[in-house]
Amino acid sequence: MMKRTFFFILVCCSFLMLSCGEVKEEVEVPSRPNIVYILADDMGYGDVSVLNAKSKIKTPNIDLLSETGIVFTDAHSTSAVCTPSRYSILTGRYPWRSDIPKGVRWTNDGAFIRPERETVGSMLQKQGYRTGVIGKWHLGWNWVFKSEDPKEIDFSKEISRSPNTAGFDYSYCILASLDIPPYVYVENTKATAIPDSIVQGTTIGQYGFWRTGPLAPDLRFDDVLPNFTRRAVDFIEKQEQPFFLYFPLAAPHTPIVPSKKFQGKSGVNPYLDFCLEVDWTVGEIIKALKEKGVYDNTIVVFASDNGSSLRSANYPVLLSQGHNSSAGFRGSKGDIFEGGHRIPFILSWPDQLKNKKEYDKPVSLVDFMATMAEITNFKLEDNMAEDSYSLVSLLNDSDKTLPDRPVISASSSGDLALREAAWKLEMCAGSGGWLSHPTNKEAKEAGLPKYQLYNLNADLSESYNLFEVNEKRTQEMMARLKEYVKNGRTTPGIPQKNNTDYPESKEWINNLKTGLNP
Repeated sequence: MMKRTFFFILVCCSFLMLSCGEVKEEVEVPSRPNIVYILADDMGYGDVSVLNAKSKIKTPNIDLLSETGIVFTDAHSTSAVCTPSRYSILTGRYPWRSDIPKGVRWTNDGAFIRPERETVGSMLQKQGYRTGVIGKWHLGWNWVFKSEDPKEIDFSKEISRSPNTAGFDYSYCILASLDIPPYVYVENTKATAIPDSIVQGTTIGQYGFWRTGPLAPDLRFDDVLPNFTRRAVDFIEKQEQPFFLYFPLAAPHTPIVPSKKFQGKSGVNPYLDFCLEVDWTVGEIIKALKEKGVYDNTIVVFASDNGSSLRSANYPVLLSQGHNSSAGFRGSKGDIFEGGHRIPFILSWPDQLKNKKEYDKPVSLVDFMATMAEITNFKLEDNMAEDSYSLVSLLNDSDKTLPDRPVISASSSGDLALREAAWKLEMCAGSGGWLSHPTNKEAKEAGLPKYQLYNLNADLSESYNLFEVNEKRTQEMMARLKEYVKNGRTTPGIPQKNNTDYPESKEWINNLKTGLNP
């Protein structure tokens, strides 16, 4: 049910207002907002200039969104790697509740959003939206194979369980990250071209890194971002209102392949050049919306799926030039630390938000579905968006804050972190990732405590582990995290079942006391 505080009142038009089941009289109902969700791939908090005053690049188009929007300065992805974050954005559910509780989808893993699961796309379809996804899918689909050999994909056959079965009327995507073969565009259910060559992989550490695999003649690595941008603009131009475009980019993830006009533009390294091209893409979307005359009544979200990659971005070079893609937060992609999952997150809506607003309390990418449900007056059932909290109340009152709520993020290893206000509990001894030190293995070998507890108000760098000295808070937070896992939801409602027993099989779930004195 819509809250009376949500809908803004204009002189000549306003949204439908509902209170106690009654419709307010004498109210004109304008068109519903269009929705565009731009998701960068591995772009760090510190790579957006509106969030990082010390950034060595300027991102004017992303910054422009903030002028009529909310800049969330304490926003988090649900995972420090790609696939799980995408699952939570589209389902409003933590990814560790799904069939694939950790890790990412690979070439032949298949689709894993269950057909019966409501997504943002299917929800908005029911609300009369035309829905489209253009970009990096990374949630799996099912190829047809020429034989029992899973390497023998028949690219002439239609795929099944495509994005179209997950709530999208139109899709034009690559399967996964641009360094995971096969390198082929799929439009709706068919490959746009049959691969006719095998591209040889490059060495890890090179900016152009990709793996060996089939390459279609219409896909060129340095044209993927411009191609997706052109097609996203075309989608916008052709739509009648209302429409929803989910636009998950494949950049600035590896391969680091900025197009020619952006090469060298940052003056720092190719990674930042690629970030500037991402900003250009945002500018092209803004331009298309303005030319269509719908920008003011379009919600544009810009976010990243996780933190930047320490290796791919080449942190040593960046730091030597005075740029920190993690903006000073500890860690990077893959980590349980803030640098792994604290991400840029901006929501723009000129008709609703006339001025820039910053919000400094914890929010999550999982909140998108409940927010869109409230905006479009869709009733979420108990088995939908179980972890999604609506952000709508922030859109009306500049002094409004959300009630306290839990925010849970995961490392690439699947270790969970619970955030409650300033406190953060991390259910691993190390980084939970593969590049930042100490890794979990290194932490165990060094005899470090099994878990970590930080007060981010006093220790934003996560340098002083209070796990063993604050036993009361530790036990309370562990107990609440256990309940969030077992209840199948973090929002109010009837408990639901998780798809697997992960992480219910973890030691801390079975016996909370075991972790206190390792």
